[in-house]
Amino acid sequence: MIQRGVTALKNEELLTILLGSGIQGKDVRKLAKEIISLMDRGVDRLTIEKLCQIHGLGIAKASQILAALELSKRYFLSQHRQISDAQDVFDELKAFADRKQEYFLTITLDGASHIIETRTVFIGTLNQSLVHPREVFADAICDRAAGIIVAHNHPSGTREPSRADIQITQRLKEVSRLVGIELLDHVILTKQGYYSFSDEGLL
Repeated sequence: MIQRGVTALKNEELLTILLGSGIQGKDVRKLAKEIISLMDRGVDRLTIEKLCQIHGLGIAKASQILAALELSKRYFLSQHRQISDAQDVFDELKAFADRKQEYFLTITLDGASHIIETRTVFIGTLNQSLVHPREVFADAICDRAAGIIVAHNHPSGTREPSRADIQITQRLKEVSRLVGIELLDHVILTKQGYYSFSDEGLL
């Protein structure tokens, strides 16, 4: 890889680097080929249980493979995914909808509404003193983002915004005008669905 570059390697060679070593009676290249054969039958259906059925592949290495696949998938999707409405925001962040703590999140977007980055800004009960515009817009400025979407979950399950939610949104909207990065939406996430400030005409 050092001599030729990562793009010059075959799939099993890349996996060989990830595995590091094989087992007695089965070298790492043979092990990698068996795993690639399984992956070729459907990466989306790959599980730790299926990987561990391959002789010589333990739960630790199987976990490494799945973690590497998931990480690359997240980065690849985030670079190409486009946000067109609040449903797209909910789909992107639905993993946070059933968290027991409140998470305040941001999605920065380029001029074509493609995701630049998704970040957790704050964890805990929201109020104006804790959710500071500086923290919300700092990364968006570094990203040279054209727009930003903020979101947070309601562990209580209610979709309606609280007074604090409305105040935070108004404050962020004022700051967005000053920094020149459009606040496109504030989405409240719950197990039952979402509430969009933009859809309700509050932005």
